[in-house]
Amino acid sequence: MLKRIFIISLLFFNGVSMADEIRVAVASNFTHALGALAEQFESQTGHSVVLIVGSTGQHYAQIKNGAPFDAFFAADTVRPQLLDAEGVALPGTRFTYATGRLVLWSPEGSRLESAQDLLQQGEFRFLAIANPKLAPYGEAAREVLQAQGVWDEMRGKMVLGQNIGQTYQFVKSQSAELGFVAYSQLSTLEGDIPGAFWEVPQSLYTPIQQQAVLLTENKVAREFWQYVKGYNAQQIIRMHGYETPQETALISWTQQIANDGIHF
Repeated sequence: MLKRIFIISLLFFNGVSMADEIRVAVASNFTHALGALAEQFESQTGHSVVLIVGSTGQHYAQIKNGAPFDAFFAADTVRPQLLDAEGVALPGTRFTYATGRLVLWSPEGSRLESAQDLLQQGEFRFLAIANPKLAPYGEAAREVLQAQGVWDEMRGKMVLGQNIGQTYQFVKSQSAELGFVAYSQLSTLEGDIPGAFWEVPQSLYTPIQQQAVLLTENKVAREFWQYVKGYNAQQIIRMHGYETPQETALISWTQQIANDGIHF
């Protein structure tokens, strides 16, 4: 009887020790994708992943002030690089997990028959963008408007979101007639995307490479970090409207072959 109690107690103890919870700070544009990844990871391991959603700039400040996050999935490379250089991130854990795509979206499709003309003419009341000081997608939007020569003219029409999630809500609710959002946000909509969108040419803004870092020695966090780099996780990321490092490398290789005039 005592032996059986010991075995049951040991099993219970192992079950508690094997199941753990990690806290992951994530840029708002990647919320749906990371939620899907976390759900699969939880079902496979029994561990729990708590997502803390916000802008990359806000998360960086929180981490610097000691926020108890185990990992950070940013929407840029700058903040993870800073955390790496400052000795806050665990050495050797920084990696690019996705590349984002910027789109100009309007629920009223007729407005985007010629997106560039629309920006030049400014025939709308409000344009939503994420705050360029806090959100990489906002910085990309600023680069696009500067490339079009309308940044200064747009200042009086801009509605700034604290992150790309809030920016998306401004457009969805039509508080702004149109706005620069992440393509991944539209790809998660059920059914047809309402209105119309213009996928901004990559030549108009710096590629939105998104990097992640580990912040603690938590074994479950490292297991999750390794899982996100795996084949199945990369497929999920692509399904949510992002390019992945493997896909980007393949595109670059294909373009190089085309430039060199090599045919198969």
